[in-house]
Amino acid sequence: MAAAGAADGDQRWLVDCLTATLDTAREVRAFAEESLCQASLQPGYGAALTKVTVNKEVPFGLRQLAAVLLKQFIKQHWEEDEDNFVPPVVSASEKVVIRQLLLTSLDDSNGKIRTAIGMAVAAIGQNDWPEDWPELLPFLLKLIGDQSNGNGVRGALRCLALLSDDLDDTCIPKLVPELFPSLYRIISSPHLYENSLRSKALGIVHSCISMLGSMSGVYKRETVNLMTSMLDPLVEQFSIILNSPVLSPNPDDWSMQMEVLKCLLQLIQNFPRLPEAKISAVLGPLWQTFVSSFKVYHLSIIQASENADNVGYDSDGSERSLESFEIQLFELWTTIVGNSMLAKVSPFNNIHLCIFFLFNNCLCCHTRLLQETLKS
Repeated sequence: MAAAGAADGDQRWLVDCLTATLDTAREVRAFAEESLCQASLQPGYGAALTKVTVNKEVPFGLRQLAAVLLKQFIKQHWEEDEDNFVPPVVSASEKVVIRQLLLTSLDDSNGKIRTAIGMAVAAIGQNDWPEDWPELLPFLLKLIGDQSNGNGVRGALRCLALLSDDLDDTCIPKLVPELFPSLYRIISSPHLYENSLRSKALGIVHSCISMLGSMSGVYKRETVNLMTSMLDPLVEQFSIILNSPVLSPNPDDWSMQMEVLKCLLQLIQNFPRLPEAKISAVLGPLWQTFVSSFKVYHLSIIQASENADNVGYDSDGSERSLESFEIQLFELWTTIVGNSMLAKVSPFNNIHLCIFFLFNNCLCCHTRLLQETLKS
């Protein structure tokens, strides 16, 4: 293979073996798969997989296959205490090689490879950070702060999103104070970062708020202090984002508003006694989002006068549609009305309340009609 010339001996063998697993002949595939299984028990296999994954001269399909095997290798051989551990454990020296190769390749130009590398970094980080891998977070923060390296920002954000979803209550308090300033810089800089990156940063904020919320029962004072320190700058940005009207059913036009709704819902559900004045400051912009999105919803869904087929899915598999946006908005308003401190300062009057519940009835009727149509 042309790629093999740039690879060392282990890589050349591995590239040939990976290629053979795609062969049309069953016996060739079976032999290659058994060879890989035996190789996984030998020192250096994880490092060789990593080198193939990050080698830009290797064809994309083989890099992707190597990344899948690498993720499996990490799950089975990285930590002896894991339930799915398969001996032998990776040596300390090989771990160093793998971690370094992965970190320096988070800015790969291929989005799928970048995601695969980010998943491997996050899987290792869940075990090794911060004690055995103290340089992980500083490296990621430096990467997302480099505006000239868009791929690096994307790779680091994807990695941080995966990492923040799975860290336990001992790591999150260490992560949030260091991570939040960098996330806030992205969220508050529309002139420097595109909306898709700002949405990803908001998604990580949402994960952190959710985790802090789950910890609040045991670590009430600590979590409230962390949230209070983040609240003022967050609310300011939430208000700015929600003041931008929803103009179309295209998810790309309101993805940031969606992330803000999710953050606010977690804030109010998990920290109902946060300063009333700070949370109430966002209710006016939130009402404007409701009014503008209802107009779009009415035109595109109820009257069907616009294209309503803009349904997609985010990186977690969650639906991105105008209906899912409106349901999220309705859930947030219901939570606000149910909060005794916020309900009295919400922008509802009797007319607004009637419109709100009329919208909800329309949404429910449309959903039931759609379900009945699909059944028939």
